[in-house]
Amino acid sequence: MSRPSFKRILLKLSGEVLMGDQPFGINPETVARMAQEVKAAKDAGFELCLVIGGGNIFRGMAGAAKGMDRAQADYMGMLATVMNALAMQNALEQLGVDTRVQSAIQMDQVCEPVIRRRAERHIQKGRVVIFAAGVGSPYFTTDSGAALRAAEMKCDALFKGTSVDGVYDADPKLVPDAKRYDSVGFDTVLSDNLKVMDASAVALCRDNNIPIVVFSIREEGNLARVLAGEGTATIVTNQA
Repeated sequence: MSRPSFKRILLKLSGEVLMGDQPFGINPETVARMAQEVKAAKDAGFELCLVIGGGNIFRGMAGAAKGMDRAQADYMGMLATVMNALAMQNALEQLGVDTRVQSAIQMDQVCEPVIRRRAERHIQKGRVVIFAAGVGSPYFTTDSGAALRAAEMKCDALFKGTSVDGVYDADPKLVPDAKRYDSVGFDTVLSDNLKVMDASAVALCRDNNIPIVVFSIREEGNLARVLAGEGTATIVTNQA
């Protein structure tokens, strides 16, 4: 199936991607490689904004499972995403890519607050915008934050960079003959509970007609290939 072409995309990365082969934290070499991927996409003429998870530092739901107050744990997770965003901003600016971080939790000494029209101007001026701190409220994941920002910024698609090369009907790490979809509908993802993003994020993309493209970010140069319509990926749409 030929994929539609996109101009403005939101790239969602999990925090775990930034760990590299470390068990925890931020691996500067891995962040630099991810920044190269983003730069290559920008150089190809795409408009980009990013959302990065915080699971490499702290995950709110994991903290809540161990007895922490869920809201408090989620705020800690949001702050972890700000750290990741600053690391990515630093890596991109070292490559000469103008980058702005906007946080849903206001911290003026560190980054800008999320102001949609200002973010719009940054993108029009050729900058990359990294949205941090999710939606700024507990009980919402960074997947929901990514879907919300993609809708606000009128993105043509949400690209989700993961450790697998698309959407499968079962976990390919556990089920060797799991079937990979080239394209799949939002309703199928929700009804079959396919682990693309959490349900509220998928529903938000469905309602605003924003395709989700799931691909492996761990393969070097893969983002640019998938954006060019090559490479292996699954596209989730209303049409499939």
